[in-house]
Amino acid sequence: MNLVLLPGMHGSSELYADFVAALPTSAETRVLSYPNDTLLSNSELLETIRSFVPRTEPYVLLAESFSTPLAIQFAAANPPNLSGLILCAGFATSPLRGVTRLLGRYLAPALPFVPAGVAGAIMVSGSHAPGSILSRLRNAINSVRPSVLVNRVHCVLGCDVLDDLRRINVPVLYMHAAHDRLVNPVCLEEMRRVKPDIEVAVLNGAHVLLQLMPRQSAEVVASFARRLS
Repeated sequence: MNLVLLPGMHGSSELYADFVAALPTSAETRVLSYPNDTLLSNSELLETIRSFVPRTEPYVLLAESFSTPLAIQFAAANPPNLSGLILCAGFATSPLRGVTRLLGRYLAPALPFVPAGVAGAIMVSGSHAPGSILSRLRNAINSVRPSVLVNRVHCVLGCDVLDDLRRINVPVLYMHAAHDRLVNPVCLEEMRRVKPDIEVAVLNGAHVLLQLMPRQSAEVVASFARRLS
């Protein structure tokens, strides 16, 4: 199994060591990092993904949270060698709804002033996360330039890739965090309306599933990949 992993809002590859270690020994895994000090547009992020994936071997693309709209756009272009797509705690339109979505646009510039520990706590809210995970999340968020974080938040709030999702031809798996406090459950419902054949795996964890439940997440990913062979 060749697996390409796209990171969450923090953009760091360093948070996935436990998940990668839990995958089958036969798995060849590449974890992309986004630059933490450079503003990249949506098209530039997509080009970063295109240049990172294998050129000659089949692979499964796994995207977490922030990267899921990017992965959907990438997969909709029918890239060569893509065997399947996994969306973990993801969304095709803004994960915030109603008033919170409107407030998010105005409050995004204040994000750099929110302690990274608070942001990390929100990501694991609804679960009993060990302090080591909170510490790693805090460090990853702190490593990103504030203007880059704000730009990523605006990308999330303004995204709408439902039409792209409809055009995807490879099998799609959605990993749903049962206690996700960041992504509105409506996001999965609207994705299933436009693409009814999405497979859904429900895990009893919070938003950052790959960090909180590495072994269970790895089992779900490996099972999906085996069925693509």
